[in-house]
Amino acid sequence: MNVLVIGQGGREHALAWKLRQSPMVDEVFCAPGNAGTAADATNVPIASDDIPELVKFAQRNAVGLTVVGPEAPLVAGISDAFRDAGLRVFGPSRLAAELEGSKVFSKNLMRQAGVPTAEFRAFTNFEHALQYVETRSEQPLVVKADGLAAGKGVTVCESREEANEAIKRIMQIKEFGQAGQRIVIEEKLVGQEASILAIVDGKSILPLESSQDHKPAFDDDKGPNTGGMGAYSPTPLVSQESMDTIIEKILIPTIHTLRMNDRPFMGVLYAGLMMTAQGPRVLEYNVRFGDPEAQPVLMRLKTDVAEVLLAASEGRLSDLPDLEWDPRPAVCVVMASEGYPGDYKKGRPIRGIADADAMDGVKVFHAGTRMQGGDVLTDGGRVLGVTALGDDVIGAKKRAYEAVKKIRWEGAWCRKDISDKARG
Repeated sequence: MNVLVIGQGGREHALAWKLRQSPMVDEVFCAPGNAGTAADATNVPIASDDIPELVKFAQRNAVGLTVVGPEAPLVAGISDAFRDAGLRVFGPSRLAAELEGSKVFSKNLMRQAGVPTAEFRAFTNFEHALQYVETRSEQPLVVKADGLAAGKGVTVCESREEANEAIKRIMQIKEFGQAGQRIVIEEKLVGQEASILAIVDGKSILPLESSQDHKPAFDDDKGPNTGGMGAYSPTPLVSQESMDTIIEKILIPTIHTLRMNDRPFMGVLYAGLMMTAQGPRVLEYNVRFGDPEAQPVLMRLKTDVAEVLLAASEGRLSDLPDLEWDPRPAVCVVMASEGYPGDYKKGRPIRGIADADAMDGVKVFHAGTRMQGGDVLTDGGRVLGVTALGDDVIGAKKRAYEAVKKIRWEGAWCRKDISDKARG
């Protein structure tokens, strides 16, 4: 079977790398891919949002399964286009993908489903949003752009002034463009964050092992939010008891309510959770593998991922045996370009990737890279996801940072505390 992975980030490299290991898979294509997928798959020069060309490519190249990585094509209806053409695709429909495409839709659906989440209000009017903040007692609030903002449309505000500034940046300055036409203002939840990814085939739900992302740019969770500066799996935040609660109170009601609204969900349901003193609360939903959570989670998955994703696309997840996992934890450290999540330069040559990749239990996943001649160059803000297995979290972290030290380019940087929360 030929497989097409759509996207060009670290998540897509991890998927292509894992899919290529399957005895079911003959060839893995990645569109458009990056310098890492060029080594582990066959890159195809088609943009991830060029849906007609991607459909034609899959038809011409006998692609038996297409796996959609990024959220934007899913929200644009790429899965519908593939299914309409009679092609197997792993990813939710446009209607189901609105769960990530609109924060307002997502929060309203959670309210309908009785899913535990923060209290919220939605606004389309700038002045009304400011007035609402003034009526609130002086307490931390979270301001979110309604639409897709590459993981950066959320501002945690400790004061009214910060909330007003966030509203102004989104609705007046239009920092996130059309994504900020509506906003959500919600109470700030207190606790630690955890990520749960689940494979869904419309009816059955197959949760993956837990992970914890690190969104703020700098150590100790300081600085602006990013697309994610690292992750590790599993996280001790999610016990078996917690996982049972998450499945019963969050995942099942969400999937059921989507079906009741004629939006059956097939793909990855990603629940970003706050583990509060009152139990897990949903911060947000995504409709695809997390990045960088996919890297450590897929590193640990021993079951054939092609078999799982194919079964999901055909509605037969319930036929599969339990997933097998490497018991060792994995830590992924994101190496970023100087200036990220703000402005940064591209095109800087990277050295040492092969040396890091050669380490036992290490895989360097490319996120923002491209090839030029024989050189690997930076081509994004988050450039690499250096991922390592270890006998325990301390060992996995040590190995990941040893690999990071082997890699160099002008302006490279990373957080130094990825996975430290696992040790309390």
